[in-house]
Amino acid sequence: MQADKGTISIRLVSEAVHELQHRGLEVNKLLETSGIAPALLTKPYARVTCEQYAQLWLTLAQQIDDEFFGLNTRRMKVGSFAFMAHTACKEPTLEHALRGALRFLGLIFEDLSPRLLRTGGMAEIVIEQSPNASSTPERAFVDFTLWMMVHGLACWLVGRRIPIIAIDVQRPQPDYIEDYRVMFSDNLRFSRPQSRLLFNAQWLNLPIRRTAEELRLFLQTAPQGILVKYRDPQSHAARIKTYLRGIKPERWPDIEAISAHFFMAPSTLRRKLSQQGQSYQSLKDHVRRDMAISRLDQGECNFNDLAFELGFADASAFYKAFKKWTGSTPGQYHAMMYPQAGVTVKTAHSG
Repeated sequence: MQADKGTISIRLVSEAVHELQHRGLEVNKLLETSGIAPALLTKPYARVTCEQYAQLWLTLAQQIDDEFFGLNTRRMKVGSFAFMAHTACKEPTLEHALRGALRFLGLIFEDLSPRLLRTGGMAEIVIEQSPNASSTPERAFVDFTLWMMVHGLACWLVGRRIPIIAIDVQRPQPDYIEDYRVMFSDNLRFSRPQSRLLFNAQWLNLPIRRTAEELRLFLQTAPQGILVKYRDPQSHAARIKTYLRGIKPERWPDIEAISAHFFMAPSTLRRKLSQQGQSYQSLKDHVRRDMAISRLDQGECNFNDLAFELGFADASAFYKAFKKWTGSTPGQYHAMMYPQAGVTVKTAHSG
């Protein structure tokens, strides 16, 4: 069954209860309390609602007094996320809020040290693991859970989804990653030198204007609000992006043709996309961005050829668009991915 916005794979449920099972604790009652039939654990294609997964998270946290699924030596005691959110709300900008939140998590965790790096136009939420850490599981679920909390909080603080450019994970790729693609980005890379979540640094400058009542409502619905509201928008937007990925950019249809393909009037499609905070042009930009990043991750360094492949008139237009999407030039991004490569970049620009 395909990943979508309103449901979560049973495989992530298995990840959530894995540490309890490893400790020999009974999980069936925990699952039943959350409205999840224990028998579903044996059905790899089963899915649960976000409400059920959120309830599981809350119930598990209450049972072991740990909001981090028992994934670290030192517990993230119940109330830690609320305290972090309260503190973040008092900061003037997202950068201040994130730095404070990550320092707080660094104090909580014994084996993990998350931090925010800002390099030119790119920002990274890096997760470093203590070289002496032996109790933290070698599972990507650890990194994605931390990012889910931090990215979800960041999106709520500024009232918009912060687009993720790419994610590097130091740990091996798990058997199932489709939900991670929906929650975070199509650009997931595993067994990398370090774990980091990349986004455009311009978001760090946004001010935080959340009232005490908004904070109360946010915490009242957490973690469900994080699991649903700030995931990558689905339905029409996702279907259009999937369609565009299947054809060359030079053959992408205009708004009238894409509307006809999905059996609706152009005005109707515009309205539906607007309700998701999207436009047809923004969707085309997202797909081009993901295609460009994917090619750069594969080692592509001929930016002239890549520009034409993505449907740009010339390398200069591609250069400007990539800078707008990521905060960095293609050359700077390539250098971040391959710091020791020393590859000569073939482009009209030195950056």
